[in-house]
Amino acid sequence: MDWKELHTSVDLENITKESFNQPVLIFKHSTRCSISSMIRSRLESSWDQDALDIEPYSLDLISFRGVSNEIEKQFQVRHQSPQILLIHEGICIFHGSHLGVNHGAIRKALHQLVIAK
Repeated sequence: MDWKELHTSVDLENITKESFNQPVLIFKHSTRCSISSMIRSRLESSWDQDALDIEPYSLDLISFRGVSNEIEKQFQVRHQSPQILLIHEGICIFHGSHLGVNHGAIRKALHQLVIAK
């Protein structure tokens, strides 16, 4: 899995713009939490970039909490960790936390997006 790092407000702005070309995934995690590390590892081991045409971004909540707060405000999704947000056309179309962070849930959300078009 080829994570792109999310560190700044400018990164978040660019990710939001990119979501108008293709969906993007934001994974928010705590580098100090064993549950977060386990969820990240599970996500990485089941990831199939070819099957999911999305760009994955990773946010370290410990180092970049301010950006996490911006994500919460911009997408109206209460902060949790670990957490994923699927962004399409500038809108969070799916989010999940803890055990809801998995490849199957992301694939299902993307499938529903395709059906809606």
